[in-house]
Amino acid sequence: MTGTDRHVRSRGSNPQTSTTATVDRALESLQAGEPILVHDAADREGETDLIYHADAVTPEAVSRLRNDAGGLVCVALGHGIAEAFDLPFYTEEIDHPAAGSHDLGYDERSSFSLTVNHRDTYTGITDNDRSQTIRALGSAAAAPEETAFSDEFRVPGHVHLLKAAPELLEQREGHTELGVALAEAADLPPAVVVCEMLDDETGDALSPVDARTYAERHDFTYLEGRDVLERLE
Repeated sequence: MTGTDRHVRSRGSNPQTSTTATVDRALESLQAGEPILVHDAADREGETDLIYHADAVTPEAVSRLRNDAGGLVCVALGHGIAEAFDLPFYTEEIDHPAAGSHDLGYDERSSFSLTVNHRDTYTGITDNDRSQTIRALGSAAAAPEETAFSDEFRVPGHVHLLKAAPELLEQREGHTELGVALAEAADLPPAVVVCEMLDDETGDALSPVDARTYAERHDFTYLEGRDVLERLE
């Protein structure tokens, strides 16, 4: 191989170019209603989440989240949207000794807020019910000034809400912020579903290698958290 050949190959595999293209593909996927996979970081939770924009969560999508991911189905909302609906951080709202003195190995605090069902659902847990709740949350995030939150949703419910940090990735690098930042970069309302991918054999989080293999098998985009940080920060 000549020096020129080595230079051409190096230029063609520029990591920055590859990262930009991958993140751009993820944004296009979210706009098209398709899921993406995002692994936060090995030194954080070390988990890969299956992520949809809330508007795209059909009953079939809830089924995929249950069966292929298997973690907790949550809707992450931008901080401003959560504030508009007076949604608190759960640990700030509940007066119970168990809500204090959290020692999270991966972060300073949890993003959990309330749990909700749409008022037109029945039990709230079925794929149809959760899809209805999630899509309504997507619509609410698109027009918060037109949404009377307590008229549309009841607490408690079967969809867990997450409240993003005010400055998103500048303050926190969790799946809540990664997902909301990607939605905003895609010019979508800041409401995404995140669900951890689990491994049936090990009982642990699905490894990045296996998560990437799943993404390739289904032609979904797989991202590392650092890819999002490099592209969007």
